[in-house]
Amino acid sequence: IQWRDLVMGACQVKLPSVSDPVLVRTDGTVLYTLASVVDDLETDITHIIRGEDHVTNTGVQIDIAEALGARPDHFRFAHLPLLLDENGGKLSKRFDAMSLRTLRQDGVEAEALVAYLARLGSSDDPILVPFAEQAKVYDLSHISKSAARFDTRQLLALNHKLLAQTPFTTVAERLPHGATEAFWLAIRGNIEMLSEAKLWASVVYGDIVPPPQEAETSAFLKDAAALMPEEPWDTATWKLWTTALKEKTGRSGKALFLPLRLALTGEEHGPELRDLLPLIGRKRALERLLMGQEG
Repeated sequence: IQWRDLVMGACQVKLPSVSDPVLVRTDGTVLYTLASVVDDLETDITHIIRGEDHVTNTGVQIDIAEALGARPDHFRFAHLPLLLDENGGKLSKRFDAMSLRTLRQDGVEAEALVAYLARLGSSDDPILVPFAEQAKVYDLSHISKSAARFDTRQLLALNHKLLAQTPFTTVAERLPHGATEAFWLAIRGNIEMLSEAKLWASVVYGDIVPPPQEAETSAFLKDAAALMPEEPWDTATWKLWTTALKEKTGRSGKALFLPLRLALTGEEHGPELRDLLPLIGRKRALERLLMGQEG
């Protein structure tokens, strides 16, 4: 049996060297090898896309399809190379971290995953477009015959890019309770997965315990509390506050900003504090600076 594969090119299977497949069990149960061919014929399937480990099955199923009256070229086949993990090992189906359920629970967006998979194995860069447009530009001829590596870091980078441009209305129902549009606009450019919004919701709306800092930082945080502007606050408050604090203490750069970030958020990195500070509010901010002094 020979056919022109849309990915692998010229393929053939020598049926005499393949053991006769079991099509029906003794109890009358029809098995996949036969059932899938019948279903594909009845539902007018034209293209069958699957892994290269099914090449032998394809030769058998073409033979079955012809026996059922189908033309030899009734189906077009595309056998994709198997995926490898980031270290070059075989990507196991039993590795639950890569299941759709787990990826969804972690906050990987469907649009990002489809965009990544649509270019995996090709030299084309992923593009974030609606599903219908993704289908229009997808081209099997661009897929390499060589095994591709599923790189979680690349997927997360794409997911980050998507979230950074996603409007509040699209994710509002999946954000932590009480999250506002201002909260989403503040954090969306700094998260890789939507699940990370929970952390920043606790920073903005909840109670956190800042990590201990160096003893010399206590006096700095005391000055910061004393110079903290009165509310109302907006995105200009952070600059006004830190400018006054810089003049008072002589600190600048990392020595100025990192102790404040640690005290206010408990994290070394994150969204711009000019956006977070008005959301945290003066009362919480003062409480955290006090805890930072005690630490």
